[in-house]
Amino acid sequence: MSRIALHWQVLIGMVVGSVVGLSLNWGWSVREVTVGQADLPASVLSLELLDTRDRVEIHYHDESGHHQLVVDPASRQPGVLQTLKQLEEKHPRQFGWFKRLGRSRARWVGDLSQRLGNLFLRLLRMVAIPLIVTSLSVGVLGLGNAGRLGRMFSRTLLYYIGTSFLAIVTGLLVVNMVRPGLRGAEVAAGAEVEIRASKSLPDVLFEQLETMIPTNPIQALAEGNFLSIISFTIAFAIFTLLVGGSTSQTIRQLMDAILAVMMRMTMAIIRLVPLGVLLLMLYVTATQGPGVFQSLAWYMLAVLLALVVHSCIVLPLILWFVGRRNPLQYAKAMSPALLTAFSSASSNGTLPLTMTCAEERAGIDNRVGSFVLPLGATINMDGTALYEAIAVLFIAQMEFGHNLELSQQIIVAVTALLASVGAAGIPHAGLVMMVIILEAVGLPVEKQGLIIAVDRILDMCRTSVNVWSDSVGCAVIARFESKADEKPAEESG
Repeated sequence: MSRIALHWQVLIGMVVGSVVGLSLNWGWSVREVTVGQADLPASVLSLELLDTRDRVEIHYHDESGHHQLVVDPASRQPGVLQTLKQLEEKHPRQFGWFKRLGRSRARWVGDLSQRLGNLFLRLLRMVAIPLIVTSLSVGVLGLGNAGRLGRMFSRTLLYYIGTSFLAIVTGLLVVNMVRPGLRGAEVAAGAEVEIRASKSLPDVLFEQLETMIPTNPIQALAEGNFLSIISFTIAFAIFTLLVGGSTSQTIRQLMDAILAVMMRMTMAIIRLVPLGVLLLMLYVTATQGPGVFQSLAWYMLAVLLALVVHSCIVLPLILWFVGRRNPLQYAKAMSPALLTAFSSASSNGTLPLTMTCAEERAGIDNRVGSFVLPLGATINMDGTALYEAIAVLFIAQMEFGHNLELSQQIIVAVTALLASVGAAGIPHAGLVMMVIILEAVGLPVEKQGLIIAVDRILDMCRTSVNVWSDSVGCAVIARFESKADEKPAEESG
């Protein structure tokens, strides 16, 4: 495998994991068991467990009578749970019975693959924060002056806002053409979901501003608060430049030395990417399979179509005309990061690999990559913003039986743009931020349960788009920075 290019290794891992997972899901995904008295708690008289491809049932009889718990992502009946996570949170005792005695072979293998795959993600997260701190410090110190940093920041912010807005517009156009909520009336009953909004959009945005000023930078490092870490690191590097002299030189040499060690460690972890992707894809396909997506096919089609348009047309055009890079070659260079983002559904977790691919494979200057990519993983969420806009309009179509008015769609667009800035780069963060948009247009938060069944696979897709947008932004900013490097040389000549 070492002779095969990394992106092919990752792709092979993804395909093998998917094939094995789907095979397990189709062949070993059903288990029905009646638990013997010896394995039962003293207070339980009888216990029956059923685990199928898309449904889990727990029937037990105790001193208070007969009880039934059902987990079915496709069901819209009151009292039916949507995910095993909800079962674990609401009924931990019964979840323990199921995990110990009732899981099918496919779910057992999938859960084991998830645990092993999470070890790989922990390795990536282990190097993420020290890599961000050292790489960002070296990048800022390498700029030489605060004025140039200001220009890079303004260009980066303009790019992120512009592409996120284009993504939302693309999503709104697609959802208005496909109208998935008007085609899937059979799933309009709604389901309970335990997500509630306690803050308004201005509160969320002000909290982001507060987060940029950590009261304890060491605590921010320990808790992995990326926005706090980035803002403090930039401020520290700027004031190091202002101090100058031997102090600035010493700190830069220290950061250079630590960065060299962190890059070596990151490159060693990257060798495990194909195995990590294989395990994570095996988990998703073995435990979920394809059946759960059938009832929401039109909704998924709308989201995937919009993501494809944005990632395969809009962003490549920006890369070609503004960044002056070949989209196919650049995508090939970034493919290990994109495939890892897809399998992990975490842009923050993929960040070390994204930075390495941009600098080592795509030839992006470290000064640009170390600044643009960590900032993008924190605030640039094209795929998330697009997905939230489509999901809210889908819910509105099912709730009202028609599209939202243009004025309300504008509210959705603006709110999705601002809310995407506050979305964390972790799996399912978009679900939490969507609550704000639903309340902005007067939709019940409970209706979010309609889409939770397919959120994982769409989360994987939109995370890949988030990372792809960050990568394209890197090439765009690098082009302008290279021009800035050429001007002084021309003037001195």
